[in-house]
Amino acid sequence: MNTVSSWRAVWLIAKRELNTRLRTRSFVIGTAALLVILMGYVLLQSTLISNEDKSKIGLTGQTAGIAQQLQKAGEAIGEKIETVTVADPAQGRAEVENGDLDALLSGNATELKVLVKSELDTKLRSLLNGVSQQEVLNGILSEFQKSPEEVMRTVGQTQVEVDSIKPPDPAKSQRMVIGLIVAVLLYMSIVTYGTLVAQGVVEEKSSRVVEILLSTVRPWHLLLGKVIGLGLVGLTQLVIIGGAGFAVASATNVLTLSGVATGALLWGVVWYLLGFLLYATVYGAMGSLVSRQEDTQSVIGPVNIVLILGFVVGFNLLTQAPEGTGTKILSLVPLLSPVLMPARIAAGTVEVWEIALSLGLTVGAIALFTWLGARIYQNSVLRVGSRIKLSEAFKG
Repeated sequence: MNTVSSWRAVWLIAKRELNTRLRTRSFVIGTAALLVILMGYVLLQSTLISNEDKSKIGLTGQTAGIAQQLQKAGEAIGEKIETVTVADPAQGRAEVENGDLDALLSGNATELKVLVKSELDTKLRSLLNGVSQQEVLNGILSEFQKSPEEVMRTVGQTQVEVDSIKPPDPAKSQRMVIGLIVAVLLYMSIVTYGTLVAQGVVEEKSSRVVEILLSTVRPWHLLLGKVIGLGLVGLTQLVIIGGAGFAVASATNVLTLSGVATGALLWGVVWYLLGFLLYATVYGAMGSLVSRQEDTQSVIGPVNIVLILGFVVGFNLLTQAPEGTGTKILSLVPLLSPVLMPARIAAGTVEVWEIALSLGLTVGAIALFTWLGARIYQNSVLRVGSRIKLSEAFKG
């Protein structure tokens, strides 16, 4: 005879899992380690972003006279050019070798010679070629008594006419990066905490603790409570890592779309909850088929394979064809929606009806999988010994 109501029992079990897991060293150390890795990555990106459009060029001899042209040419293509006059070519060579200079120019404006450490950047090569060619053109025009400025003004007025179906999105690349990061975080969280559900079921089953618990609560109470508890643990870690990552990325200007990032985090929370509920009951049901921890991977392997294959295929589609038909179709499949749909939402490549449809299909799949998982769990959790066949567990 149950002494507590159904939902009270579920909440007590969930609370037990939440309190136990949040206080473990593995949770604290794991979260701290992920935060350190994420912070390091964000700071690295901040450094790369600050340096990616900046070049420091040393000028020797006659090339000192084109410093202004170099800077103007850099501004035209969005690259900051810093020039320094180098009196001693040997000193300039040493600075190129140790990385203080990106390039050292010598010769004259029409016959530039460039010294680099290994390879000349493509944008910088084009810029230097353009400046040198301009100087050559100016010289030829002067011979024909033509004004270089007038000729270039006439030439510059000739432009191709561009027409686009829809206006370009200047934040497209950043949106995509946010979407991919969300996909990775959700995939890792679902796999990690789904596996913990299976391991927890096996642990209670092998220690016979489950027999004591089931004398007070029903099997589905125990499974659902465990799923909710571990789900909240995973959500806590996800919010800590995601929130800290977005905060640091915004502070270091790695991330400028704060609104998109906030929306991505909120949608990530929604889809994490749906995805975890979808998979965790299956993980728990699979875990109930065995009585030893060493057998756990053999029963949850097929579930992991579905997630891994879906993630790999979906991730590639997101990077190569975010608006492609294949990406749209896979993101509507309930088993893959929790990873792909929030990434598409963050990337801005999804319609409202697609979000609604994927939510409906995923909720329906959760109801189906919860019923199947609860049935398997109820019929096998008290059976110890050798591994139970899935068909036997389902029939009872």
